[in-house]
Amino acid sequence: METAGIIALLFFLIFATLATVATVRTVRAVKRHVSRGTAQARRVVEDSRIKARRFTPGTPGELARLRLGLRTSLDSTYRALEAGRAGDASLSEAAQLLGRLDAHARELDSEMRLLDGEPDRARVAARLPELTERTRRITHSADSLRWAAQDRARHLADDDLAALRRDIAVEAGALRHWEPPQDAPASDDPPRPDALGGPDAKGTRWGRRPGLASPGD
Repeated sequence: METAGIIALLFFLIFATLATVATVRTVRAVKRHVSRGTAQARRVVEDSRIKARRFTPGTPGELARLRLGLRTSLDSTYRALEAGRAGDASLSEAAQLLGRLDAHARELDSEMRLLDGEPDRARVAARLPELTERTRRITHSADSLRWAAQDRARHLADDDLAALRRDIAVEAGALRHWEPPQDAPASDDPPRPDALGGPDAKGTRWGRRPGLASPGD
């Protein structure tokens, strides 16, 4: 009885531990999901504000346009690489490089967000050329990755289509096996008399048979 009680207690402790671990993991997953949803909602609100602010004249509008172009370029490249990684593992390294580039983009975006609230507009205007050049370099790098991924996907699709067309041509030829060969067309000329056993043919009813002498010989 004591052994059975100990075994039952062990099973109870094991199940209790597993239930606790599952509960903790579930709570953490829910927290991550909520945090991700909150970050996405904050990003949507901020993007909407930037899009509306880009029409503002002066340095505020210029900063908004730079931030919007930076975000659009990075987001488009992320979507292109994520769409291609499912069928092309070679894009994993490109995704890692994009992650490093995204860190620079976030830093630049934070600087421009702080400058957007800077009361000294002359200071902001003085920094605009530098910010514009940094934005151009980052967006150019992101665009290069995206365009390369798109070109690679198109090239792979063209190769696959060419191979498929060759296979279809072979299969279509196999399905037409009853047709005569293309290099031996049927002749329209009438048959020769000797081929049909006509009056002039040797060894026929009216001709001289080989090996038999005629009566006058």
